[in-house]
Amino acid sequence: MTQKAKFVLVGLAGVLAGAALTLNLSAIADKDAETALPVEELRAFTDVFARIKSDYVEPVDDKKLIDSAINGMVSGLDPHSAYLDAEAFKDLQVGTQGEFGGLGIEVGMEDGFVKVVSPIEDTPAFKAGVKPGDLIIKLDDAPVKGMTLNDAVKRMRGKPGSTIKLTIARKGVDKPIVLTLTRAVIKIRSVKSKLLENGYGYVRVTQFQEHTGELLAEALNKLYKDNKAPLKGLILDLRNDPGGLLNGAVAVTAAFVKPDSLVVYTDGRTEDAKMRLTASRDNYLRPMQSDYLKNLPEGVKQVPMVVLVNGGSASASEIVAGALQDDKRAVIMGTRTFGKGSVQTILPIGNGTAIKLTTARYFTPGGRSIQNKGIEPDIVVEDPTMPSDDQGLGIREADLENHLSNPNGGDSSPESKPSDVIKAPPADRAAPGGVEKKPSPLAPGEIVSKNDFQVNQALNLLKGLQIMRGR
Repeated sequence: MTQKAKFVLVGLAGVLAGAALTLNLSAIADKDAETALPVEELRAFTDVFARIKSDYVEPVDDKKLIDSAINGMVSGLDPHSAYLDAEAFKDLQVGTQGEFGGLGIEVGMEDGFVKVVSPIEDTPAFKAGVKPGDLIIKLDDAPVKGMTLNDAVKRMRGKPGSTIKLTIARKGVDKPIVLTLTRAVIKIRSVKSKLLENGYGYVRVTQFQEHTGELLAEALNKLYKDNKAPLKGLILDLRNDPGGLLNGAVAVTAAFVKPDSLVVYTDGRTEDAKMRLTASRDNYLRPMQSDYLKNLPEGVKQVPMVVLVNGGSASASEIVAGALQDDKRAVIMGTRTFGKGSVQTILPIGNGTAIKLTTARYFTPGGRSIQNKGIEPDIVVEDPTMPSDDQGLGIREADLENHLSNPNGGDSSPESKPSDVIKAPPADRAAPGGVEKKPSPLAPGEIVSKNDFQVNQALNLLKGLQIMRGR
């Protein structure tokens, strides 16, 4: 029995155009089970192949035909499965090292166009004002319609310092928006933190990478050291975090819950796809790595917490939010999340190519699948930079063509609607009709705006909880 390497990719909601991507690598045995070949369908395929070879207006290379056939077969399954030719697979492997030239946008495909799931913080796309839900209709002067997602991503990647022109259609804006972006080396520090004020800490996770758990431990230790006393409250900001590495999500959750608590489980057709991941060092540490969560400050597992999420919080972000919500460890605040509850595995298939195949669904500790539904916050706090009528209407998993169904049943609507909905005062909100209220620019060295309405509401809640605890 031969051995086949596979990458387990449990995290990103789409394909990253210039964002660092980190994957686990493991080995599995080829499956013994044999599947009967559909003879009639294969005969039809060979007949079409032969007809194209003999009658098409121009000669066509055999490899191009086969690659196109495989690409169509895999990409037609769901929005996240894809065929990676030799170049795309090489790019992905380079991406696992965390540095290459790109724009820093996490994207998916919808109706033949590239849709932005989320720009990654501190990247060219983020700084240029690219927004979740933007529809990319041209790359330079080339229409996106007709390109595969991999082709579009290849065009967006490139040598740092080189430029590319994006033509974007945005809801509520009458004319296309044209942005010229300069590619950069995408190397993201995935955890940022600060003391908002005495006793109250803020931690932002921008993406779940190989070292996210270690960086979180450093951030928490620094917050307690800077505060010179146990924290009274902590905000964990997962807004616009598109996901990433599964053991990064387990590590972040494990920092705040009791040891060996269930974080997530997965279910698929094969035994490989059935996992139960707990807050155990075996599930978040690399081999021979010391346990960076072992010496966290006392009180980290009891400090009152608010987790901020929105429609750009996907996959690994949803694993963390769902686990902390089911464990009743934190209050989830913001707007409903993206709703990607599937696991992708990168399977090399020889000759330098691979397929990214959806192999399982994941579930929160309480047995919820977030597929198509997302995580519904305990307290809905709207984003004042969006028009009131557009709250919660950004692109989500349920909007993608051929998305997987939710095994718990139901449609894309949340199972229950929280009664608590906090809206910004009229003076702070975007005007109706698509006119945007831009967020205040961050001052140099600042990681979160003092005028961030959702952060301030989370801080108010934590102060209220502190008062209640005092009583």
